[in-house]
Amino acid sequence: MTEDDKQLAAAYFPAFRDRDEAWWQRHIAPAFVRHDPNLDFEVRGVEGVRHLGEVMHGGFSEVGFDIGDVVGERDKVLVRLKMRGRHTGPFMGNAPTNKWINIDVMDFFRVADGRLVEHWALMDNLSLLQQIGAVKH
Repeated sequence: MTEDDKQLAAAYFPAFRDRDEAWWQRHIAPAFVRHDPNLDFEVRGVEGVRHLGEVMHGGFSEVGFDIGDVVGERDKVLVRLKMRGRHTGPFMGNAPTNKWINIDVMDFFRVADGRLVEHWALMDNLSLLQQIGAVKH
C-alpha cells in the first residue's frame, strides 16, 4: 500500500459524484466488483459503476462526499466518509421527498496495479430511510 493507493481510493468519490467516465476508465479495473448487500444488482467494471451512478443520481441530487479518514495497509484502503444529498427522485421504492440526507459510509477498497479492483461498501441505510421519512425513528 502506498500513499498513491490512498489518494486513488479517496479520488473515487469526486469521480463518482461527477460521473467522470475518463477517470473510471483509467482507475477502475475491468474485473472490478463492488460487494454491497443493499443492492439488488451487480456492480462489475466501469459498466457497473456507471449503472450504480445512474441509480444514486436518479434518487439524489446535489450529492456530496465529505472524506473523514483514509487508512491503508498492504493492498487495502478504508475510506470513512459522510454522504449528503437531496432526495429528488425514486430510491429503494420511495417516492422523492426533497429531504436532505447526511449519512455515514465506510468503503473498503482493494487496489492492484494502480487500479481499484474490489470494493466493499457499507452505508447507513437505516439513517437514510429515516431521513427521507420512509422509516420512523
